[in-house]
Amino acid sequence: MIKDKEYFKTLILKSFEEQEERLKESWINCNPTFTKYFYIDNLLPTKDVDEIYKEYLKKTDKWIVSKGLFESKSTLKEIDTLGKIISSITDSFHSQEVIKVISDITGIKGLEPDPSLYAGGLSRMSKGDFLSPHIDNSHDQSRLRYRRLNLLYYVSPDWVSSNGGNLELWDKKVKTPHEIVSTFNRLVVMATNDTAYHSVNKVQVDQLRCCVSNYYFSENSEKGYDYHHVTSAGAWPGQHFLRALGKANTHSRSFISSLIGRTRKGKTRY
Repeated sequence: MIKDKEYFKTLILKSFEEQEERLKESWINCNPTFTKYFYIDNLLPTKDVDEIYKEYLKKTDKWIVSKGLFESKSTLKEIDTLGKIISSITDSFHSQEVIKVISDITGIKGLEPDPSLYAGGLSRMSKGDFLSPHIDNSHDQSRLRYRRLNLLYYVSPDWVSSNGGNLELWDKKVKTPHEIVSTFNRLVVMATNDTAYHSVNKVQVDQLRCCVSNYYFSENSEKGYDYHHVTSAGAWPGQHFLRALGKANTHSRSFISSLIGRTRKGKTRY
């Protein structure tokens, strides 16, 4: 059997069909977080996800390592360098049929994929890696479409909460997190807007935490009027200096963005 876009699309649609009503309920009643989200476990057969993970382990010099005060991770946009399985699963998330069922669940109309993988693609984290609380920028790279949804698909075997490297969704003041474990074969779909603060807590184990990331955009804004904001750098509660530094960083990049009229060059955030 050829494991191409059509193969994975069929499996994904079957998983969504079996749980669609539950997912709609999860999206509407997203307590305790302000950020709307849902997740679906066992998205694909285990043997297929094992193959995706094995492609992550292939050697390539295309990984971009980012280490700083607000993030530590490796990202890859040239996904073809690892093999056909990862490319096929990414293409399936871009299919109109998958987009439609996610649109029906979330109620967001006019969703579009991003084949260029602006800010999407692959990410992997090792022991000590993290991503501080932040909000994503509001647009695509050309500032023609609004970023509406993050799709985060986790493929690391036997991943448990104590491993760290888990997604955190925050309240508007970034005081209390809601943790979503980066469980093997789990797809998380979350909204992006100017209050959707999220992070990845520090990886605690000598294992790779791997995520296939995609974004959906739309020409219409969530607010019903034009707006723009850049990605905000942030910090966890109690990190007062880093939080102040993050605010200064955000203000400076907002000013630059307003001058040049476009967002910064895309980077995978997950």
